[in-house]
Amino acid sequence: MTDSSIRTRSDQRRQADRVESNEETSEREQCPECDGRLISDTEHAETVCADCGLVVDEGEIDRGPEWRAFDAAEKDEKSRVGAPTTNMMHDQGLSTNIGWQDKDAYGRSLSSRQRQKMQRLRTWNERFRTRDSKERNLKQALGEIDRMASALGLPDNVRETASVIYRRALEEDLLPGRSIEGVSTASLYAAARQAGTPRSLDEISAVSRVEKDEIARTYRYVIRELGLEVQPADPESYVPRFASDLDLPDETERRARQLLKTAKDAEIHSGKSPVGLAAAAVYAAALLTNEKVTQNDVSEVASISEVTIRNRYHELLEAEEGAPV
Repeated sequence: MTDSSIRTRSDQRRQADRVESNEETSEREQCPECDGRLISDTEHAETVCADCGLVVDEGEIDRGPEWRAFDAAEKDEKSRVGAPTTNMMHDQGLSTNIGWQDKDAYGRSLSSRQRQKMQRLRTWNERFRTRDSKERNLKQALGEIDRMASALGLPDNVRETASVIYRRALEEDLLPGRSIEGVSTASLYAAARQAGTPRSLDEISAVSRVEKDEIARTYRYVIRELGLEVQPADPESYVPRFASDLDLPDETERRARQLLKTAKDAEIHSGKSPVGLAAAAVYAAALLTNEKVTQNDVSEVASISEVTIRNRYHELLEAEEGAPV
């Protein structure tokens, strides 16, 4: 068989494929019932006939953006590619990461020589990502914030706020004479209180690498120097977490909130630990709603002594009894 005959047959096969493809496209563009014109209904993810209304296809995938823009400027502002930037990474997530898996794009293992090359590239990549002491400081601190936030079960918005606070402290040169761990812990403590998901100093110090006194001292220094507005912790903000950890129903949680509200009206909460008041309110509410919870159970969840729970418990009940009906 000559080369010319092979090329001829190949051309004929391609032409036949094009004809078949055009026929399929034509069939898709025409209604199978009335040969009417098909239109795409993006709102309902359907392809329908414009003449008879037959639904030809449904459940289509919308490959467009999830946002809407009404002019070119808004489109340029909302359009994005790649992962979003974040303050939780020292380079805001804008650098390149080399994966630790020693495999190529097809999933095949690399040779020994290639693995050595990739390891050298990873080393140089890390060096370029943290070019000076400030970036190394930031990388260590943000890693510490992420570790503690994970241990405390804090959400991403708290981690983001803590990262911003630490960046401000670093920019305003507040770190000399203080440890990276101390300032990062104080930043996380302040961010949790600002977000309405506070953690007690005992809980913070349990996952931190610095002592409780240093955390409190650094926290006061940071909020004073940065001018942060942090409201006093509300005992009610601890109630949902304590109730959840003790598997208590919603009725008990509502009763605990009522006890705390009565205590605030009677002004017996001034000068007392919000954690102790919250723990005592949860314990009292559990007894009032016939839930089997011991003082030891509440003490372990709230990380406070049983003596504190008993003292606050009696004060809450006295305020409840003396409240006007």
